[in-house]
Amino acid sequence: MGQAKAQTDKPAPMVMGKNDTIKVALTELDGQLVPWVVCAPVKIIDTRIFASDADRDAFRRLRYNVLKVWPYAQFASQRYQKLQRDLALTGDKKKQKELINTCEGEIKALFDKEIKNLTISQGEVLIKLIDRETHTTSYTMVKELKGGFKAFMFQSVASLFGHNLKETYDPDEQRDIEAILTQAGYNSTNY
Repeated sequence: MGQAKAQTDKPAPMVMGKNDTIKVALTELDGQLVPWVVCAPVKIIDTRIFASDADRDAFRRLRYNVLKVWPYAQFASQRYQKLQRDLALTGDKKKQKELINTCEGEIKALFDKEIKNLTISQGEVLIKLIDRETHTTSYTMVKELKGGFKAFMFQSVASLFGHNLKETYDPDEQRDIEAILTQAGYNSTNY
């Protein structure tokens, strides 16, 4: 009847252009070359489950407080770094004192009303965030810029309101604050 004939023609060779290939780095693994590609970091965020409504409300309050005082901590960090650079370039004690007073006046002019209206818990968060950004406690900053007596006075006043200017920031202890900042997109190179 009929005869079946297998195809004997070879397909045309595939010609690849410069846009048809992807260059990747290779790593030798167990005698084989394995390609690898560097991808952007992927954030995996799970829905947080709270034990009670009170815990949820406390976290929301903390989130509000952190996001409210974060700009002040960032500004304090930037201004402190600038002041440190300026002080390092100036050897004259009188000029250094002038720079410190100018910086203090600038900060007071910008944030005097806002910082005075912070709640006690917002002030506590601000102290922690300043330490997070500058790697220097608020007490140490005041002591080196204004002197030991002023630092002692500020610490005494802060302790009346339940604060401790010597408090340091530990990202492991302050996981909630770290999570809030990361979720809001504020990544610090400091920690």
